[in-house]
Amino acid sequence: MATKKSTGSKGKTKVKKVMKEYKSGQLKSGSGKKVANRKQAVAIALSEARASGAKIPKKKAAAKKKSTTKKKTATKKKASR
Repeated sequence: MATKKSTGSKGKTKVKKVMKEYKSGQLKSGSGKKVANRKQAVAIALSEARASGAKIPKKKAAAKKKSTTKKKTATKKKASR
Protein backbone atom coordinates (compact mmCIF):
# COMPACT_ATOMS: atom_id res chain seq x y z
CA MET A 1 0.00 0.00 0.00
CA ALA A 2 1.42 3.39 -1.01
CA THR A 3 2.01 5.94 1.70
CA LYS A 4 0.74 9.47 1.29
CA LYS A 5 3.35 12.23 1.31
CA SER A 6 2.80 14.66 4.14
CA THR A 7 3.43 18.37 4.32
CA GLY A 8 5.85 19.64 6.94
CA SER A 9 4.87 22.12 9.63
CA LYS A 10 6.87 24.88 7.91
CA GLY A 11 4.71 24.51 4.79
CA LYS A 12 1.48 24.47 6.78
CA THR A 13 2.30 27.70 8.59
CA LYS A 14 3.28 29.44 5.33
CA VAL A 15 0.05 28.36 3.62
CA LYS A 16 -1.96 29.42 6.66
CA LYS A 17 -0.33 32.87 6.64
CA VAL A 18 -0.94 33.44 2.93
CA MET A 19 -4.57 32.26 3.12
CA LYS A 20 -5.15 34.64 6.03
CA GLU A 21 -3.82 37.47 3.83
CA TYR A 22 -6.17 36.39 1.03
CA LYS A 23 -9.21 36.34 3.32
CA SER A 24 -8.41 39.81 4.64
CA GLY A 25 -7.93 41.14 1.07
CA GLN A 26 -4.21 41.86 1.46
CA LEU A 27 -2.79 39.17 -0.87
CA LYS A 28 -1.35 40.48 -4.13
CA SER A 29 -0.19 38.52 -7.18
CA GLY A 30 3.17 38.95 -8.90
CA SER A 31 1.83 41.80 -11.04
CA GLY A 32 0.64 43.66 -7.94
CA LYS A 33 -3.09 43.09 -8.46
CA LYS A 34 -5.29 41.86 -5.63
CA VAL A 35 -5.97 38.11 -5.75
CA ALA A 36 -9.70 37.41 -6.11
CA ASN A 37 -9.62 33.67 -6.81
CA ARG A 38 -9.25 31.15 -3.96
CA LYS A 39 -7.43 28.60 -6.18
CA GLN A 40 -4.92 31.25 -7.22
CA ALA A 41 -4.35 32.09 -3.55
CA VAL A 42 -3.64 28.42 -2.78
CA ALA A 43 -1.22 28.23 -5.72
CA ILE A 44 0.63 31.31 -4.48
CA ALA A 45 0.77 29.88 -0.95
CA LEU A 46 2.21 26.54 -2.10
CA SER A 47 4.67 28.28 -4.40
CA GLU A 48 5.94 30.51 -1.58
CA ALA A 49 6.18 27.55 0.78
CA ARG A 50 8.24 25.57 -1.77
CA ALA A 51 10.50 28.59 -2.31
CA SER A 52 11.13 28.85 1.43
CA GLY A 53 12.27 25.22 1.49
CA ALA A 54 9.17 23.50 2.88
CA LYS A 55 8.58 19.87 1.97
CA ILE A 56 5.48 20.03 -0.20
CA PRO A 57 4.55 17.31 -2.72
CA LYS A 58 4.90 18.25 -6.39
CA LYS A 59 1.91 19.16 -8.50
CA LYS A 60 0.07 16.25 -10.12
CA ALA A 61 0.21 16.22 -13.92
CA ALA A 62 -3.07 16.65 -15.74
CA ALA A 63 -4.43 13.50 -17.39
CA LYS A 64 -4.22 13.45 -21.17
CA LYS A 65 -7.48 13.28 -23.09
CA LYS A 66 -7.94 10.67 -25.77
CA SER A 67 -9.35 11.96 -29.03
CA THR A 68 -11.83 9.45 -30.44
CA THR A 69 -13.97 11.79 -32.55
CA LYS A 70 -12.02 11.18 -35.77
CA LYS A 71 -12.26 7.40 -35.46
CA LYS A 72 -16.01 7.46 -34.89
CA THR A 73 -16.75 9.71 -37.87
CA ALA A 74 -14.45 7.68 -40.16
CA THR A 75 -16.22 4.41 -39.32
CA LYS A 76 -19.66 5.96 -39.84
CA LYS A 77 -18.68 7.12 -43.35
CA LYS A 78 -17.43 3.66 -44.31
CA ALA A 79 -20.58 1.99 -43.04
CA SER A 80 -22.89 4.32 -44.97
CA ARG A 81 -21.20 3.70 -48.34
